[in-house]
Amino acid sequence: MKKLIMSLAAILVATPAIAGDVDYSANSQAKSWNLFGEEKARFTGKVTDAICGLTGDCPDDCGGGDRQMVVIREDDDRMFLANKNGQPIFSGAAYDLAKYCGQMVEVDGLLVGDSDITPGLESKLLQIQLIRPIEDKDFAKTNNFTKVWAKKYPEAKGKGPWFRRDPAIKAQIEKTGYFGLGHEVDEKYLEENAE
Repeated sequence: MKKLIMSLAAILVATPAIAGDVDYSANSQAKSWNLFGEEKARFTGKVTDAICGLTGDCPDDCGGGDRQMVVIREDDDRMFLANKNGQPIFSGAAYDLAKYCGQMVEVDGLLVGDSDITPGLESKLLQIQLIRPIEDKDFAKTNNFTKVWAKKYPEAKGKGPWFRRDPAIKAQIEKTGYFGLGHEVDEKYLEENAE
């Protein structure tokens, strides 16, 4: 798994965000989020999951929302990690893209990243706000994460951010602490930083 992750990182780092002189911001309807290195981008490409794109292990449904999704741009075969949907919450784009698995789509969103701030990460990440199969006229918003999450975890219903109620996140915190370094580290931090 580490080799796969490192391979993905190497491909993404080696992939430039903009191909040639093509202006991918033309006709973009994406809303700015004022992020570092943000560029509007609208282009066509094929939706798949990263593992499929790198290894050929390709389930019919791209993992059904459980695998990291990518869009391979049609113009230049560049692979863009779709790390965010259109919701202003901490969620990815997997649930929104899984239903387009293997399809040619047009995406509209933001390419985000700044190599001055994140040295070594030369490729920008894709934050998709709108998507449509290329044969369709209308775009769909990419805002399905919280709907799918709520159906998947009905027992986690309640107030507050979804991630504070997520069973997988709560189980991981229970296992390794808030910092992922063990409960002893959490306790030491709290002792040293008590007001």
